[in-house]
Amino acid sequence: MILGIGTDLANIDRIEATLARFGDRFRHRVFTEREQRKAESRPRAVAATYAKRWAAKEACSKALGTGLRMGISWKDMAVSNLHSGQPVMHLTGWAAERLAQMTPPGHEALVHVTLTDDHPWAQAFVVIEARPILPAT
Repeated sequence: MILGIGTDLANIDRIEATLARFGDRFRHRVFTEREQRKAESRPRAVAATYAKRWAAKEACSKALGTGLRMGISWKDMAVSNLHSGQPVMHLTGWAAERLAQMTPPGHEALVHVTLTDDHPWAQAFVVIEARPILPAT
């Protein structure tokens, strides 16, 4: 069953301007070290990489039903990539607590995320799914 859906559209140029204006202060407030390493390792797409992750965090907060309020920190939601390139959303802190509250008994929650960009836009979709936990055989 679907527990939540969120989407966000971010302007890459706006994120680039914010990076230029606030630099590390912005990076450290919003992005985990892992997310920063990923973005900084892509010299031709630094702003686009940050913008996709920004959009993913916004979309995730919407799928959690809270938006960025009620105690969720930007860093409570983090995006990494599998070796295949597939993005994966990791929740900690209050975001993880909220996910646990939303998840019905006898179910496990899965957070699906997809990212895309086409300058000047970066977009993310997040779907939170609850799957029944099957008894061990």
